[in-house]
Amino acid sequence: MNEKDNRMYVSGASTSREWIIRNRSETIGSIMDSLEIVREAVFGAIVRTGRAPNAGSVAAKAGLSLDQVRSALRALADAHVIALGPGGESIRIAPPFAAGKTRYRVRSGQRSWYAPCAWDAFGIPAALHVDAEIDACCAHSHEPIECGVRGGTAYGKGVVHLLVPAARFWDDIVYT
Repeated sequence: MNEKDNRMYVSGASTSREWIIRNRSETIGSIMDSLEIVREAVFGAIVRTGRAPNAGSVAAKAGLSLDQVRSALRALADAHVIALGPGGESIRIAPPFAAGKTRYRVRSGQRSWYAPCAWDAFGIPAALHVDAEIDACCAHSHEPIECGVRGGTAYGKGVVHLLVPAARFWDDIVYT
């Protein structure tokens, strides 16, 4: 087994960590490989299309069974990498991306994505290393707020107000 085979990558809502696993069994390796394949398929589809894929399309793209993909999606949700929709079959949030239309649209060139919140709206250009304009409005007055990222620097006069401490975001990530 080479060094690359001994690595697994697990992404959290805002951080990534790498663990080296020594002497892992083939079962653990297979599970971890499936998680990585599914995670990459999910985020890759969102980056390319602006939409979250369904379990069936991930299975077809990744060459995995539907049961393997469903298990991997549940494991990724349990690890706070994604949030599943009702019934656990669809992806609702894959931070910093939202699976559906929200109040926060991020545009870069001809591509656009939705973010679940103002905080994540700035996370999209940071994650993709792109300049972007963010369509946002004041939650109170609904007045548009001009903001975005140019040259890696945020611009705009808006203020992000977090109602929940960051340590409690995943208690109810959809509300947060």
